[in-house]
Amino acid sequence: MIAQQSQQGGGSPIMRGFEASRILLVIDGVRLNNLIYRGGHLQNIITTDPSVMDHVDLLFGPSSTVYGSDALGGVIHFHTKSPKLSDEAGKLNTGGNAMLRYASASSEKTGHIDFNVGAGKLASFTSVSYSDFGDLLQGKNLNKDADSIWLRPYYVERINGVDSLVANENIYKQVQSAYSQYDILEKLLFKQNENISHSLNLQLSNSSDVPRYDRLTDPSGGGLKYAEWYYGPQFRSLIAYDLNVINQNGFFNEYHGGINYQAITESRHTRRFGSNALTNRNEDVSVLGFDIDARKKSQRNDLRIGIEATFNSLTSTAEETYIVTGEISALNTRYPDGDNNMNSFALYTTNTYDFNDHWVLNAGLRMEYVYLKSTFVSKEFYDFPYDEVTQTNFPLSGSLGIIWKAISDLRVSLLGSTGFRAPDVDDLAKVFESASGSVILPNPDLLPEKTFNLDLSITKIISNKVKIEAVGFYTLFNDAIVTDAYTYNGEDSILYDGEMSAVYANQNAGNAFIYGANANLFIDFNDWLAFTSTITYTYGRIVNDTGNAPLDHIPPVFGKTSLIYHAHGFRGELFAMYNGTKKIEDYFFNGEDNEQYATPEGMPGWFTLNLRLQYAINKNIMLQAACENILNANYRVFASGISAPARNFVVGLRAGF
Repeated sequence: MIAQQSQQGGGSPIMRGFEASRILLVIDGVRLNNLIYRGGHLQNIITTDPSVMDHVDLLFGPSSTVYGSDALGGVIHFHTKSPKLSDEAGKLNTGGNAMLRYASASSEKTGHIDFNVGAGKLASFTSVSYSDFGDLLQGKNLNKDADSIWLRPYYVERINGVDSLVANENIYKQVQSAYSQYDILEKLLFKQNENISHSLNLQLSNSSDVPRYDRLTDPSGGGLKYAEWYYGPQFRSLIAYDLNVINQNGFFNEYHGGINYQAITESRHTRRFGSNALTNRNEDVSVLGFDIDARKKSQRNDLRIGIEATFNSLTSTAEETYIVTGEISALNTRYPDGDNNMNSFALYTTNTYDFNDHWVLNAGLRMEYVYLKSTFVSKEFYDFPYDEVTQTNFPLSGSLGIIWKAISDLRVSLLGSTGFRAPDVDDLAKVFESASGSVILPNPDLLPEKTFNLDLSITKIISNKVKIEAVGFYTLFNDAIVTDAYTYNGEDSILYDGEMSAVYANQNAGNAFIYGANANLFIDFNDWLAFTSTITYTYGRIVNDTGNAPLDHIPPVFGKTSLIYHAHGFRGELFAMYNGTKKIEDYFFNGEDNEQYATPEGMPGWFTLNLRLQYAINKNIMLQAACENILNANYRVFASGISAPARNFVVGLRAGF
């Protein structure tokens, strides 16, 4: 898995050629994807705090049977740490962790503290994190194909009320990429008895303004197009209650029920160079969800059935502020300015059956109802020939797989699965500038995207020291939503934010296919030295009458190779990360591949050499250090509009108490 970046404050994971709204993000069992998750690149993953994670599950391939819409490329499920009860009557279980970290490439300063207080039946876990990132430095060793196009020779400052181009004292510093963020988590656990427990999960994440670095480097004439382009604070709050019941004597022996509510706020603010008009587009999202499932587990069979529902609502507002006078005027909203709702209700079941010690069968089925409605109130900016957009879909998805454990050291699995993604408000009804001189308009005729996937996985253990894994997959992608040329009232261009812009719209592209493979090698030379290596290849094309065309979001070949040493409280890892070249002819133009931020030949291949070290002074204190990108390479991850960090020295201190 790799991650695209348009600014330092965010990363958009790519899994099996799918990205953004085609990957489902989940935290502690709660869907993060909402009705405005877009198909391009998302920064929303930064609202999850890595310092508080217990573990992260990566589920590759369609997972719609259990998780519903959006899980086409896979699922990233974040599990945060949980409260711990006391094992001794009358004694509290107390403890915590603290961390400080500094990184040179971005002048990062991060602090984190968490602590647990647990009695026999009630426990609390509290976490607070804060990070401050300065402008990001890029490497000085330029790729010969990139030349100097990614450097930052100048930027915009407003001096005495006038936008001015200012020479950058350090052309390798990506000025206007800095931001900060804090995250707070509180979890409460009440164990009613041995079989019944209740939990309450409270989360809050908020950032400063996040500059959109790629847009701030867009050229215009002999200067820059934008004086300002930034996301407002990325705010997410969550409250979730869960009930878990185990060891029951009826047909089902386990039950789970949960209800959750999220409030999300995001905004976009832009001002062109030389203009006094600052555009402000604001989105407020509310999501209510609940789920109930029951489990029947026996020696050879594991059956689950469940229901799940989500209710999304959006308020989209906009205004234009004249920064000299303070005057405020009306502005077209990014999404419809009336009611926006997207609701779903699903019933699903999964079953795993062990025939014997060698054969395992698993299957699943999900039926879902998805309803969307958006209304257009104002006709001031665009007189669309409709007042509302509505859709009702009844997607059906399923999976069937078999696992063969021939002997203790060989495992083969074959899985067939389907996936779906119902169009959301961002797909159907948004109006926004996707790139300089182009604008995306609503298309109420979009159909759901559907996938049909086949996975073959082989795992072989050799002499208890060597492990080999290989996975191959093939995905048929029907009614893929892509951005392509469109017309509005018979015209192929309209005036948008003061500029004549070519009209585009999201459209179903017919059929596409994606296939690829991943291989992993693990070697334990002895008790203190190990070697690991992984490599991934992906290929995707849209099928049309004139021949196959590139599908967007398809990364070049990428991988990682590590040598790991660990002994006597010390751990060191020397590793290389590498990406192949993405040729320009393999880009989906005017889509989401951002060819304007690549070289004329495409995105050059790259590799980095890295070293990470940690030493446990005692059971409570650990020192960490790293040198990333040792060779100081200047490179960009495919489809990114900001260069990766330069040679980066990292120091950290972790303490337990």
